[in-house]
Amino acid sequence: MSKLKKGILAVLMLAIIMPLSACSANSSKSSEDNSKTVKLAYMEWDDSVSSTNLVAEVLKQMGYTVEMTPLDNAIVWQSVANKQADAMVSAWLPLTHGPQYDKYKNQIDVLGANLTGAQSGLVVPSYMNVNSVEDLSNQAKKTITGIEPGAGIMTNAEKAMSQYSNLSGWNLMSSSTGAMTASLDKAYKNKDEIVITGWAPHWMFTKYDLKFLNDPKQVISSPETINTVARQGLKNDKPEVYKVLKNFKWDMKDIGDVMFDMNNGKKANQAAKDWIAKNQDKVNSWKNS
Repeated sequence: MSKLKKGILAVLMLAIIMPLSACSANSSKSSEDNSKTVKLAYMEWDDSVSSTNLVAEVLKQMGYTVEMTPLDNAIVWQSVANKQADAMVSAWLPLTHGPQYDKYKNQIDVLGANLTGAQSGLVVPSYMNVNSVEDLSNQAKKTITGIEPGAGIMTNAEKAMSQYSNLSGWNLMSSSTGAMTASLDKAYKNKDEIVITGWAPHWMFTKYDLKFLNDPKQVISSPETINTVARQGLKNDKPEVYKVLKNFKWDMKDIGDVMFDMNNGKKANQAAKDWIAKNQDKVNSWKNS
């Protein structure tokens, strides 16, 4: 073979090998990047925002890139079940998210409660002379001020209206969480009557004197836990991340501190960083237990 032909052949071989090598390197880098990326889904509720940002900051400390995606309640569950998200830390059980749990329970991994003592239901200012759902008659112009359509608490409010005869003729007004709290603030300042779909933990229970209405039929209000839910396979794919999510637990004061800072204007990620700085021992236990 002539030198010219050998030279041409060498160039052709390089032209073939170099793209393959680059492709292999890119594939390896992509795989590595994916192993260090965690996708968290959450609802735009104050408790969900605070807990998701907290977990995200802990994982960032450990060298992970964290992608947080706000979604509608039902879509959050669907995204974890379909493995589009790695996890979420805001599953209210057994009541608020009961329908979503029943639908996806065979496609997810429930890691357990990260917060106990949670509650949702119909809430009124303490100055109102009602203590039970059964006490409602014509207060607040027979209107329940709600949040986003499709939220679990809205579904349960509709059930309550169908099961309590005294709520016949009442109106459930959909809005947003922000609009609901704005309506509460206005009514509270004027000492007006208002009935809202509320839940704790939430900063409004720190800012206002509120009470849950008793729910004898247990349709809308009962003690709940907030749980961590992961996609199936996460334990094998990202064991270090799985361990943190499994061990993540805090209390009502912890989450209340973060939400209070957020309500006072601090960005959620900064509120989470500040809490971590004050509670590093607890954070270390999530990593190392």
